[in-house]
Amino acid sequence: MQLIRGLSALPAFPKGCVATLGNFDGVHLGHQAVLRQAADQARKFGLPLVVLIFEPLPREFFAPHAPVARLTRLRERVAFIKELGVVDVLLVLRFNTAFAQLTAETFVERVLAGALHTRHLVIGDDFRFGQGRQGDFALLEQLGRRFDFSVQAAATWALDGERVSSTRIRALLAERDVAGAARLLGRPFTLCGRVIHGDKRGRQLGFPTANVALHRRLSPLRGVFAVTTTLPDGTVVNGVANVGTRPTVDGQDARLEVHLFDFDRDIYGKLVRVAFLHPIRDEQKFNTLEELIAQITKDSAQARNWLEARANPA
Repeated sequence: MQLIRGLSALPAFPKGCVATLGNFDGVHLGHQAVLRQAADQARKFGLPLVVLIFEPLPREFFAPHAPVARLTRLRERVAFIKELGVVDVLLVLRFNTAFAQLTAETFVERVLAGALHTRHLVIGDDFRFGQGRQGDFALLEQLGRRFDFSVQAAATWALDGERVSSTRIRALLAERDVAGAARLLGRPFTLCGRVIHGDKRGRQLGFPTANVALHRRLSPLRGVFAVTTTLPDGTVVNGVANVGTRPTVDGQDARLEVHLFDFDRDIYGKLVRVAFLHPIRDEQKFNTLEELIAQITKDSAQARNWLEARANPA
């Protein structure tokens, strides 16, 4: 998969392409179905599949005062889309003031028809685009006739009679229902980031932690969880993680701290992926450090027991 940032770096598509676009936050089962449907069409047309995503998310641009609890940062979206193995080109478009002011017709003329030479477009029938969200599926069909591309509605993916959506997944994570979220994602929910130096408090408490930089204003989940952590070399390590502000020590910013079981390697600066598998408890404030240590001991034992039972079912 080729990753392209901005239209200026886009390669030529002399015969055109099959395209789809959207936020794809989470790259959940519904998104995966759209991408595979588009890939099937690309094979039928004998053309490359180009996927357009936006950064920041349009909602983040229009409402910076109300941050979105993102399921995936840009790095994670790129990684998950690449792992599907069906996309030829992933085009990241910067969503800024100039882009937001494009009319729907101008967007189609400049981007879909002009830059991509789109021959076939796969899109959700509820998709809205262009200045004031004036563009819809019907307008795309109309403009497709003018610019010589066909438009196909993406299949809706549902579980338990309800549409799979990023909003639904965020609601599950807010309740710490990581198993429910995993069903809709098609994989465990993960947070990715580089291990950074912290205040070493975990080491002082007898539970050294890997502090993972989240680089997000709002985390979709909080609390203590049994986790696995995947290192750059593919090693997977069991552990227990806390996502939150650490109220017992008057923390302010949200952090991800992972205590890796039976592990003593130096992984500072390494990019890791932490998978949340089972909730242990919500974040809480303790009156003393002694109470905190006692609870961490219980949390670690509970996480270790759950992970061992998962690996060795009766």
